[in-house]
Amino acid sequence: HVQLVESGGESVQAGGSLRLSCEGSGRTYDKWCMGWFRQAPGKEREGIATIDSSGRTAYADFAKGRFTISKDNAKSILYLQMDRLTPGDTAMYYCAVRLNSGCPTLAKDFAFWGQGTQVTVS
Repeated sequence: HVQLVESGGESVQAGGSLRLSCEGSGRTYDKWCMGWFRQAPGKEREGIATIDSSGRTAYADFAKGRFTISKDNAKSILYLQMDRLTPGDTAMYYCAVRLNSGCPTLAKDFAFWGQGTQVTVS
């Protein structure tokens, strides 16, 4: 049983930055593939970035150069640093965990999800 809790979402002005956090249970954070996803009203849930057990990352095109995924294995915290935010980034942001091998980028491949944290850019 994996429990994930996102935090850090808030309302910011365009051009601003936010750092989202995802706290997980247990001491095995380093063994998991983890990802950040977002969903805006009326739109499909989309992948933002993933990081595998070796620290290798993958980013969606819209996130490259602006968003950075990282994790602190000792603290069991996953981060998403978001810079140069635009109104198009407004969405509910979720972190997720995949316990199986590999680290794909599709939401359907992730088994456990947090409750989400709202990011609003105006």
